[in-house]
Amino acid sequence: LEERPKSPDIIPEVGEDAVNAVPCSPCTALTEEEQAELHSELAKVEDEIQTLSQVLAAKEKQVADIKRKLGINPLNEFKQNLSKGWNEVTTSTAYKKTSETLSQVGQKATTAFSSVGSAISRKLEDVRLQSFSNSFGNTPTFKSFEEKVETLKTKMSQTPSTGDTEEVSESTPDGEPVAEHPEGTCPPDQKTH
Repeated sequence: LEERPKSPDIIPEVGEDAVNAVPCSPCTALTEEEQAELHSELAKVEDEIQTLSQVLAAKEKQVADIKRKLGINPLNEFKQNLSKGWNEVTTSTAYKKTSETLSQVGQKATTAFSSVGSAISRKLEDVRLQSFSNSFGNTPTFKSFEEKVETLKTKMSQTPSTGDTEEVSESTPDGEPVAEHPEGTCPPDQKTH
């Protein structure tokens, strides 16, 4: 039996070298006829592998020519693959659920930060007013001013039906008090005709 020489184009399969390196103990139990048949089958399979490799190489070359004619270079192909992959990711159910959850979390965080910001603003306003009150509230000038405002507020809030009409009528438009005269007497400058 003649063993066919391997062509340099044939790439050994994984484990093929290991099979050739280890002596086959069942081979000794085979008859010469069985061995010849197996060698013949082996030669056929190797020929098929070589043919398929050549066909595959020709097809790869054909694909490369077509891509070149279409203007598809490796970078464009990479971009297309990346775009396709990203599209598949964004249309997946898991991505949609995660996106919705993150959106809700973002909205809740915004609301929380807004609430915290409002609370801090109110607290700072309270502290500022308290500081102003403590700084100026105890000075005699501020107390005097505060008393005048309180008095004015009290006078303004009273209505004429409370009995304060006497106080209003007892002054002239200039704000000077009118002198009281006994009933039936007129002031010297107001004589009856």
